[in-house]
Amino acid sequence: MDTQYDVLIIGAGVIGSAIARELSRYDLQVAVLEKNLDVCNETSGRNSAVVHGGFAYDTGSLKAKFCVKANRMMGDLADELDFPFKRCGKVLVGNTEEDMAQLNRTIAQGQANGAAGLEIIGTEKLHELVPAVVGKFAMWSHNSGIMDPFLFTVALAENACHNGAHFFFNRNVTGIFRDAADRYHVQTAREVFSSRWVINAAGLGCKEISDMLGITGYRVIGSKGDYIILDKKLGALLPMPVYPVPSNTYMGVHVTNTLDGNVTVGPNAETVTDFSYYGVPQGNMDFLKESASRLWPHIEKKDQIRNFSGILPKWVDENGTIQDYKIEIRDDVAPHAVNLVGIESPGLTSAVPIAAYVVELMREREAFRPNTSFDPVRKGIRRFADRTPAEQDALIRENPDYGEIICRCEKVTKAEILQAIHNPLDIHTMTAVKYRTRCMMGRCQGGYCQMRVEQMLEQELGRPAADIRYCRPGSWVLAGKVRE
Repeated sequence: MDTQYDVLIIGAGVIGSAIARELSRYDLQVAVLEKNLDVCNETSGRNSAVVHGGFAYDTGSLKAKFCVKANRMMGDLADELDFPFKRCGKVLVGNTEEDMAQLNRTIAQGQANGAAGLEIIGTEKLHELVPAVVGKFAMWSHNSGIMDPFLFTVALAENACHNGAHFFFNRNVTGIFRDAADRYHVQTAREVFSSRWVINAAGLGCKEISDMLGITGYRVIGSKGDYIILDKKLGALLPMPVYPVPSNTYMGVHVTNTLDGNVTVGPNAETVTDFSYYGVPQGNMDFLKESASRLWPHIEKKDQIRNFSGILPKWVDENGTIQDYKIEIRDDVAPHAVNLVGIESPGLTSAVPIAAYVVELMREREAFRPNTSFDPVRKGIRRFADRTPAEQDALIRENPDYGEIICRCEKVTKAEILQAIHNPLDIHTMTAVKYRTRCMMGRCQGGYCQMRVEQMLEQELGRPAADIRYCRPGSWVLAGKVRE
């Protein structure tokens, strides 16, 4: 028998999670289907983690409209949902007359978009803001910032769950069928879900889901970007993201500070057809170092603690030109289905306004009753390392597990890891704990704490060692014993 819902959302990245939260404001049975074992496993968690200002997108585009709106509301969202966000600003650094002309065009576009806090600054002010940067002048975006994309997505999903939305993981959609009553039946390998509405928020899988809905003809390419993560000791040298002067389609290799003190270098941009390969070749790392060092010459191999990559789904026309977001309801082809195609950067920044727009389109076709018990507030895991000594003492008195450090690099306690293991979304991978607490994300990258976390998962869940997965289906941490 089909599992019955009012709305099915396909995809639990930042967009799908934001839509789930927005729909939970209404008296609806909402479910989210995600092929991975957690939220934020693909594009949403593999990016520069920058909150963009809205100046880099064509005036009148959805990208510009949603980004500007989201930037203004991000501080209030962070307070409401308890995720880390810092409005640190950003500089786009130039050296030539051509650079200056492009920056002036960028400011004009930003102002036309409604972006605030944009100005050209000279050498003195630039080096006051970022002493270690190389450049003669810059465009300074006062309102740009940085966030934690994992915790942002987790916060959206947890708040949606708190307000009644159901999340189903390890549910890869294999088919969508519409019956004579215009009700959708969504097939996964495990069961069939039935719903009046379907929302395609599948990110990298948006074309496949669009085709299943009968909305065909979209061409979606993958733009793969590689990154290097640098040790925290360099964080003091970079108080805000540093970008080169942008081209029309690419922001260039940039250097970005993080909320936790690390520095990321990247991305490059490589068109790919394999949306599942995240390897970073040595040659690409060398390219990133060489390119970014022209802006910020402090990138040494000895300080590189990890690399990663992400893939953006870009909708392009027959000439390969990148298009604006497509957010549509095709009443003639797929009534009561919202189709989102090509939601790339600035999708992380823009997720909440995108979600509101989706719901607005739905409400033009159907009246939704408000959920009178909707609660917009979510509280995250309290981070021991961020507290004052007095606050830490109080936490330990309240719960002695705060007195046991499991991850030495990031000062993550047993109490935090236990909260992450018993998270509201009922997700039990190693990376679920990692992304919610930052254990295994320090200099040693889990060399000390990883197997301690694995053992805690075994003990807390009552599962055998061979049943613990790292991140994805099939990613077993242990395959068996070396010796009995």
